[in-house]
Amino acid sequence: MQPNPILNRLGLSNNDRAVIIHTDDIGMCQASIQAFSDLYDFGLISSGSVMVPCPWFLRTAEFAREHPDADLGVHLTLTCEWNSYRWGPVSTRDPKSGMIDEEGCFYHQTAPAVDHGDTIFVQVETEAQVARAVRAGMQPTHIDTHMGVSVSPKFMGGYLKVALENRLPAMIFRFSEDILRHMGYDAVSAVAAAKLMQQLEDWGMPLLDQISFMPLDQSHDQIAFAKAALDALQPGVTHFILHPSVDTPELRAIAPDWQSRVANYETFMSEEIRRHIHQSGIQVIGYRHLQQLMPDPSPVLEMLGSFNLS
Repeated sequence: MQPNPILNRLGLSNNDRAVIIHTDDIGMCQASIQAFSDLYDFGLISSGSVMVPCPWFLRTAEFAREHPDADLGVHLTLTCEWNSYRWGPVSTRDPKSGMIDEEGCFYHQTAPAVDHGDTIFVQVETEAQVARAVRAGMQPTHIDTHMGVSVSPKFMGGYLKVALENRLPAMIFRFSEDILRHMGYDAVSAVAAAKLMQQLEDWGMPLLDQISFMPLDQSHDQIAFAKAALDALQPGVTHFILHPSVDTPELRAIAPDWQSRVANYETFMSEEIRRHIHQSGIQVIGYRHLQQLMPDPSPVLEMLGSFNLS
């Protein structure tokens, strides 16, 4: 694959390794907000995204108003994975939406959310989450997706439409047909999606090259894991995800993986990781850098009107 043209537009070389150190799930609970606040002050993370349907969203929006320079996007949320801590759509309570399970909340997992979700209702919900963030005083820098629902073939067109209508970069990648098929796209959808990605790149929309994660299934040796993961970054633009939280009784009650979330937080509050990043030669950027590169969306919105991946 050719070098990502965004590198040169950012003033970097084709061989540079640019990384967005990104905090997911902000507003899921109080512990996630405190973690982001601490990490924002510490200065190693470069972006984050907010879960609008969650109970702690309003406090997150307050933080965003108090810190307008914070690089915060909307973590489009169409699932609720926890057993005893639930949330649902902000746009409707209609069962015909296909977004609501027997408990009246979003489905726990990605597959049923995609299978049952009505495309029109999901589009309205996606638009409503971005609109609620703006009404609450946020100035979103991007959109991305919780548990991948929004980037399924069924909903990808709507995901991109919301990004373009709001002139926001989206977490979306320069994936080949082979990678898309590995992700679960069928052959026809993979061809269509790869074609769409190329058209978007030719038009000038910022796309990403890779995705990398801090673990949520181990709480030990995360500093060593982070160093290895950062060292392994390839030339291009990487979306590097962590799910940090401070240790609170609420977090322990909600999340079986709470220890790993706390370890994510502690790792990126580490001077050792700060030194490693500074010595590694990687270029830390945020989504606001990509937002500044977004061109006029009108031509692509016209194209999307007739584009269907599912």
